[in-house]
Amino acid sequence: MKLKNTVLIVNNLEQSKKFYKQVLGLKVLLDFHGSVTLSSGIVLQSKEIWKDLIHKTDQEIIMLNHAVELSFETEDIDAFMYVLDQYHVTLLHPLKEGAWGQRVVRFYDLDGHVIEVGESMRKIIKRLLSQGFSYEELAHRLRVPLDYIKQIME
Repeated sequence: MKLKNTVLIVNNLEQSKKFYKQVLGLKVLLDFHGSVTLSSGIVLQSKEIWKDLIHKTDQEIIMLNHAVELSFETEDIDAFMYVLDQYHVTLLHPLKEGAWGQRVVRFYDLDGHVIEVGESMRKIIKRLLSQGFSYEELAHRLRVPLDYIKQIME
């Protein structure tokens, strides 16, 4: 078995498509009959089309969008924070640094799906090395094998 796509059911397909293109920089690969396939394996599907496919009404559907999180990585989290600000995106929490050193932000898309964007492992390692951490200290802090850090930095 292989995961093919992540399908997000959305109330306004055009607005959601615009959000994912402008805020996350995803590309439209296919736009056909109420479904939009984006880069990164995400499909946006109109709620009306989806209801027809599953033969259910609004009253029969329970939407629990906060039970799942889409996770992305970026090389420039500060520039990405500027994009979120420019589009007045509702944050779940502001940019913060986890105990392992990754800087991450979580926010909502137009339908309440939770999206996480964090620094890539390479960016974290470079930043922490510039702060004086050794490879061994990084391995301990990031909770990864030393060889993994060396491999990323090659």
